[in-house]
Amino acid sequence: MKEKLRRKYITPFLLLWQGQLVSAFGDVAYEIALGFWVLAVTGSTALMGSLMAASAVPRVILSPFAGVWVDRLDRKWILVTADFIRGLAVVLVALTAYFGTIKIWMVFVAGIIIGIGAAFFNPAVSSIIPDIVIKDKLVRANSLISMTYTGSNIVGSTAGGFLYVILGAPLMFMVNGISYIFSSITEIFIKVPSVHHPGGKKRFFEDMKEGLIFTARVKGLGLLFVVAAFLNFFAHVAFILILPLFQRTESLGPAMYGIVMAALTAGMFAGMIFTAVYNIKEDKRFGYLIISLLLMSASWGFFPIKINVILMSVLIFTGGFFNSIINVLIYSIIQISVPQNMLGKVMGFLNTLSLSLTPIAMATGGVLGEFFSIKIIISLSFFIMGIVSFPLVFSKSLRRFITGRGL
Repeated sequence: MKEKLRRKYITPFLLLWQGQLVSAFGDVAYEIALGFWVLAVTGSTALMGSLMAASAVPRVILSPFAGVWVDRLDRKWILVTADFIRGLAVVLVALTAYFGTIKIWMVFVAGIIIGIGAAFFNPAVSSIIPDIVIKDKLVRANSLISMTYTGSNIVGSTAGGFLYVILGAPLMFMVNGISYIFSSITEIFIKVPSVHHPGGKKRFFEDMKEGLIFTARVKGLGLLFVVAAFLNFFAHVAFILILPLFQRTESLGPAMYGIVMAALTAGMFAGMIFTAVYNIKEDKRFGYLIISLLLMSASWGFFPIKINVILMSVLIFTGGFFNSIINVLIYSIIQISVPQNMLGKVMGFLNTLSLSLTPIAMATGGVLGEFFSIKIIISLSFFIMGIVSFPLVFSKSLRRFITGRGL
């Protein structure tokens, strides 16, 4: 029995998890090497930012369409194909960099390919996890996946500069390319059940429309999306202004900013460990979600009021802890509650919603920071998140959805 359970659930998840671990570290190495390389070659921060953004735009535009394809095609082979193509693109960039024939447009094209791959890959992963993980272990599984990305960012960001000096950009590019290809090979061996479509094959846009109608019809799901959009918007308005706050405050500065951001990352990592170790039962998830939303908003809202690095670090750590619980619970709840033939579309819509509001929020925060007190904008933005979250306590539709009774 144990051997059968291991083959059905544990082995497929471990294959997916270790592939994500390798490619996530490769991504961090690639971004750091790309930033240093562009600045060394062109000296242009604007070009560096444009290259970094090249992979984000396709994700925003294509995620809803990719979500439909995820529900229509073999999800395992979407993972394999997306990782392999991304790996091949980055390996070619690495080779041209090594032989000195690389051009800026090549890096742009590679960034676009990476973004297109991510648009398909991310909803495919989210929709596969419920099929290869036991239902009551979903929260832990999502925590482990999240820890993979956060841990890779911590290690990669710390070691990236040193690796760039030792290895150079071409070799770091190659590491990322190989990590994608390695991940695609391991994904071949994951056994993923096929998705059953009750209505048979539909036309593409008819399928997408059905996904939109489903999202709107399920009241708890639609409300969760709206709230997530508001929270994401105000969080980015506030976070874009934290760096200027430290830069303009004499007793803070860049060094203190690094300490506080490290505390935020540590808090998020601690939250992921908590959700991975402690099994939050289904009937308790609504309470954990609401309490975490309110405590996160309060912690971050009080964060800029008193200029004291120790107190600020404690508050931002606390908010990061509850932020991780929120993110893991939301993804797990959607995976549990949404039927498999709709999950790719729903995740695609969620990805687009969260990504598309980010640049608008950042621009809004930057403009507000020119005319009003940065401390007030940061606090007000985070407190608004708490105000938006509080009415959810009384939402029967959201409670029903989160406890699995909303469909």
